Amino acid sequence: MDGPVVTAAKKALETGDVNLALIWVQKNDEGEIKKAFQKTLAVRKLSPEAKELADMYFFETLVRIHRAGEGAPYTGLKPADRDLGPAIPATDKAVAEGKLEPLYKLLTNQIHDGLHEQFKKVMAKKNFDKDNIDAGREYIEAYVIFIYYVEGAFTRRLRKPSMDIFQNARKRNTNINNSSHNSSRADYKLKVFLIYRGVRIVLE
Repeated sequence: MDGPVVTAAKKALETGDVNLALIWVQKNDEGEIKKAFQKTLAVRKLSPEAKELADMYFFETLVRIHRAGEGAPYTGLKPADRDLGPAIPATDKAVAEGKLEPLYKLLTNQIHDGLHEQFKKVMAKKNFDKDNIDAGREYIEAYVIFIYYVEGAFTRRLRKPSMDIFQNARKRNTNINNSSHNSSRADYKLKVFLIYRGVRIVLE
């Protein structure tokens, strides 16, 4: 687990500064995160096992609510060794080092390669025999894919990112958000542990 949200959660717990976690959620979710944070700090003092369970509870809570704020479902914590592809690590590196050029080259090279690939497919099928309907359809298919590729690349580059993306996604995914705020597996495991140990710390 090495994603930016979990990393922020770890730093928040290590320093006792909940603000490091709050920046990853919407303002109206701050209360839930603060509540979970305080409970986690109290429980993790009990024992190494309690600390492990409490930390996992807070990680899952923060990620789950962060995802809900994006209008996305919570699908669990991801392993640290998963393949993220080139784009996300390059983006994080650009932000960390304050250098955009490597990321810019990565994206432009990707667009360049994709554009040439789709263009070659169109040109290879362009001069079809007018009496060969199947060949004509293959050309139209390649042409349409090429058009959509160009339109998609152009639209994505011109679209201005904003918080409206998250707000609109949240409106479209009301059901997802509601289900995302249900208790997580780590929440359940921590409750069972505390009940077994006879510790009276309410987690609801």
